[in-house]
Amino acid sequence: MTTIRLLLGDQLNIQHSWFKDVDNTKIYVLMEVRQETDYVLHHAQKILAIFAAMRDMARQLKALGHQVHYLKIDAPENLHAIPANIDVLITQYKADAVEYQAPDEWRLDQQLYQHGRTSTIPWRMVDSEHFYTHRGQAADIFKGRKQWLMEYFYRQMRVQHQILMGDKKPVGDQWNFDHDNRKAWKGIPIEPADIRTRHDQTELWQSIVNAGVASFGHAQADALAWALNRQEALQQLEGFIERALPHFGDFQDAMHTKAWRLFHSLLSFSLNVKMLTPHEVVKRAEAAYRAGHVPLAAAEGFIRQILGWREYIRGVYWANMPEYAEKNFFQHQRDLPQWFWTGKTKMNCLSHAITQSLEQAHAHHIQRLMVIGNFSLLAGLDPVAVHRWYLGVYIDAFEWVELPNTLGMSQFADGGLLATKPYVSSATYIDKMSDYCKGCQYDKKSRVGDSACPFNALYWDFFERNKAALSKNPRIGMAYRQLEKMDAKTITDFQMQAQKMLDNLDVL
Repeated sequence: MTTIRLLLGDQLNIQHSWFKDVDNTKIYVLMEVRQETDYVLHHAQKILAIFAAMRDMARQLKALGHQVHYLKIDAPENLHAIPANIDVLITQYKADAVEYQAPDEWRLDQQLYQHGRTSTIPWRMVDSEHFYTHRGQAADIFKGRKQWLMEYFYRQMRVQHQILMGDKKPVGDQWNFDHDNRKAWKGIPIEPADIRTRHDQTELWQSIVNAGVASFGHAQADALAWALNRQEALQQLEGFIERALPHFGDFQDAMHTKAWRLFHSLLSFSLNVKMLTPHEVVKRAEAAYRAGHVPLAAAEGFIRQILGWREYIRGVYWANMPEYAEKNFFQHQRDLPQWFWTGKTKMNCLSHAITQSLEQAHAHHIQRLMVIGNFSLLAGLDPVAVHRWYLGVYIDAFEWVELPNTLGMSQFADGGLLATKPYVSSATYIDKMSDYCKGCQYDKKSRVGDSACPFNALYWDFFERNKAALSKNPRIGMAYRQLEKMDAKTITDFQMQAQKMLDNLDVL
């Protein structure tokens, strides 16, 4: 009796119960396929890091004595589709069954399920043993509610898992310290050193290029900085807890041209490919608080991103797919400007955030939401195109976590299921939280004129053109009260300014 066990590129959990015992009748299969590199245009580092981590996983499994079949990107026998390759291996190994861990992406879940139904041998799905919640748990929690508020979900998780709790109350008698975590960074404290291990993956990168795989962004193949195994990820976690978490809370929303990492963990890649579990990361942060090493606001803010937001977003995804992927509440249709692929725009904030994304395959949540996403929504860019760009450019972007964040939180394309209001701002917010406006060609205070910051006219134009849809939203009433105080000429002027910019997005 031989069983093929499939491991996807984001299922690199060496602690999974599958690997507890060595059994030569179990063949572990990992494959580098064009199906996965080509469904969207990906950042070079994303392809490279996943393949390198998969190869390291195969090495670890072999060292433990497991049977491994690894299919490389340039293998002549590679059919570049997961089901087709599995069918060949079924024959090759005379397999009696196929097992796979629950995919996190709807498209893969459907592909494997549907193919398994047509197979002459049983296909069985097992749990990935990673998340706090099961796929449908968020839907159960929100049953009968019109709006899925993350804060409600987060409090349920805190109580259920007894995280930062004491005497049936949250520690500090407060659930959420978000209001305290909004400081701009002025250079002090100093950004911690980047302790990530660098890997020379030049040979692997050349094989990816030779195989014809298209990508964008900087590969950094001779010094790839992303963790490739659990040991490296744990070292990165400890470095974050020791050096960065104490200041994470204060500056988690800050942006600066001189410090792209600031105090962020950069652990999302390791978490999303399952080298680390959310449980151990959350418990480590809580332990640091209880030991007096980090402030409560810092620990709570970090834990909320994982125990709250990450699990909540997954629940939104599984409850609403596949229809969610086509949501477009405002019916926005504009193409992405060309500078999304180059970073070459005169807007300093967007130039920095996009260039950083292209160079590092990473940007933190405020850069994604309040710079790139903010502009995309104000400019009426097609949310599906924005989603595909985010899915491709970021090292940690897998559809289950990226799609609701982009379409729901960033682009309000779901009409408010996830977010209580569109997250948009003029230049004021960006200037408050960063140094991006300093030295920019555009004037952060001007609404109209050749030197006016595009965010300003686009901000007011967004609210004016969406008055029917948004004016009754209680969370954005202030914007409409200000619009009511504007005379007709002022409104016409910023509308004309906005239209001029929208007609010439590529040259902004």
